Amino acid sequence: MKAGAVVLAVIMFLVGAVWIGQGLGYIKGSFMTGDMHWFWIGVGLVAAAVILGGGALIYRPRRA
Repeated sequence: MKAGAVVLAVIMFLVGAVWIGQGLGYIKGSFMTGDMHWFWIGVGLVAAAVILGGGALIYRPRRA
């Protein structure tokens, strides 16, 4: 479960970084290029990835 959450967080982070780059116009060739809407979606996705990944790495289940 922990490894799956970390892998998902890494994928989310990378996709968010690409969307930020496209929104800012650094990555060309898409309908998202230069559209600030995708920049903000990417920022939200990166933030969610950091929260998910950080939570997965910090959380330790209680032992009974």
